[in-house]
Amino acid sequence: MPIAEDLIRESLKQVIDPELFVNIVDLGLIYEIKQDEQEDGTNHVTVDMTMTSPACPAGPQLMAQSKDAVEKLDGVDEVEIKLVMTPPWTQDRMTEDARDQLGIF
Repeated sequence: MPIAEDLIRESLKQVIDPELFVNIVDLGLIYEIKQDEQEDGTNHVTVDMTMTSPACPAGPQLMAQSKDAVEKLDGVDEVEIKLVMTPPWTQDRMTEDARDQLGIF
């Protein structure tokens, strides 16, 4: 049975960008969350995420931490993190909280 997307996003807020010290949800790095209940009853979650730049050195770390954060949720059996670069990330995707933390007005 699918779980609420809000719970997945809250779990992903535990993942902090090591260079900016802001969580990946507030940075706007999470593009889409999809859930697919398999025939055997398992719940497969796919997260489409991006990086602040294509050459982001923290990319592998952020993806691994994202997978770990979602896997810990009850009702999630499989997690796939997909790195997407379209559309490109911009500062417009950040929440007001992220902007405040980074001093962007």
